[in-house]
Amino acid sequence: MKTALEQQIRRSAETVVRDVCALKRGERALIVSNRGPVQAVAEALYDASADAGAVPTLILQGEKTLLDNADGAVLEALRSAPDALFSISAQKLGKDPAGTARPYAAPNGKTYTHLFDYLLHGTNTLRAIWTPGITPDIFARTVNIDYAELKERCAVLCALFRGVRSVRVTSPGGTDISVPVAGRGAFADDGSFALPGTGGNIPAGEVYISPNVGSGNGTGCRGIIVFDGSISLLNGTRIIDTPIAVSVTDGFVGAVEGGAAAEALSSALAEAEGAARAKEAAGLLPAGEGARYAKNARHIGELGIGLNPAAAVRGNMLEDEKAFKTCHFAVGSNYDGDADALIHLDGVVLNPTLVFEYGDGRTLTVEKDGELLPSAENKRG
Repeated sequence: MKTALEQQIRRSAETVVRDVCALKRGERALIVSNRGPVQAVAEALYDASADAGAVPTLILQGEKTLLDNADGAVLEALRSAPDALFSISAQKLGKDPAGTARPYAAPNGKTYTHLFDYLLHGTNTLRAIWTPGITPDIFARTVNIDYAELKERCAVLCALFRGVRSVRVTSPGGTDISVPVAGRGAFADDGSFALPGTGGNIPAGEVYISPNVGSGNGTGCRGIIVFDGSISLLNGTRIIDTPIAVSVTDGFVGAVEGGAAAEALSSALAEAEGAARAKEAAGLLPAGEGARYAKNARHIGELGIGLNPAAAVRGNMLEDEKAFKTCHFAVGSNYDGDADALIHLDGVVLNPTLVFEYGDGRTLTVEKDGELLPSAENKRG
C-alpha cells in the first residue's frame, strides 16, 4: 500500500504529464535522473507517461554539478530528438562538451552550447521540464496548484514589463539596485509547456528577465544586492544566516561581504572564473572565449519574481525562487544568450519592493515589501 507521500508524488506526476506537458499517445519522453530520493519522482513520471500512452525512457546518471558534463549516453539519447524531456536532477543535467567547444547553429540564427537548448529554443522541436535540486517532498507539495491562475498572473507581469527601461529593487535587508532591461522581454515559468519549444521548472511559478549586459558608461546594473533568503552554490543551496551584501557596478559583481555564505559565494565565483580559463586552455572553449566566460561569471544574469503560492524559502533554490514575497538575482549566465558563463547562481531577496520605470518616464510599483499590488493583478492600460 502506497504511503501518503507516494500517493501525492503520483498525483503530481499525473498533473505534470496531463496538464503541464500534455503528453500524447505514442510520443517519446526521455527522463533523465539520478539514484537516490529523486529517483522516486523520475519513476512516478515514467509510470504516469506510460499510463498516458506515451513511450518513456528512463536514464540514470551520476549527480552533476554546474561544472560537470552530462554522461555521453544522456547526450546521445537527446540527439535522438525525443518529443519531451524530463530532467529530474538532484543537481543539474550536466553540460554538453561538444556544444561548448563548437556551439550548434540554429535556423533562428542563434548558437547554443547545449543540445538541450538547441532542441528547445533553436529548432523548437522539444518541450521540457527541468527540476535542479528536486526532492520528493517539494514535488509532492508544490506541483498541484491552480495553473490557470498562475498563467494569468505571469501574463499580467510579462505585459507590465513591456516598455520598461529599468527596475528599481529595494528591500528591508538593504538591497537598492537599478536593473536596466530596455529592449528585453520577460519570460514566464507558468507551467504551460504543452507545445514544442516550451519548457521550464517544476515547480513552476516565476516571471524573470535578463538585465542588459553592462558594456561601460553605466549601461549595466548598479547598486547593492543583499541576499537574505538563500543562495545557490556549486554544490547546492544554503539558507543565509548572515546576509550577503554584493556590490554591483556596470552589471558585474565587485565586493562580496558577509559571513560564511559570502565566503562560499566568493569561492564559487573564483572557481568558475578559473574553470573557464582552464577549458579554453584545454581546447574545450574556442580561443578567446575563456576570458569572456570568466568575466561573465560575475555578471548579473537574471531578475526573477516568485509567484508559486505553495512554495516557501526552505533552503532549496528550485522552490525558494518561486516563493511569494521574494525576488531573486542570478550571478552568471543569462537567458538571452549574450552573457555566456559556466555558472548561474541564484540568490533570494526577501520582501522586496519593485518599481518599474518606463521609457516615457512613468513609474509603476508592482510589489511593495513583498506584496503584489493591484497594479500587478490587472493589465496596465
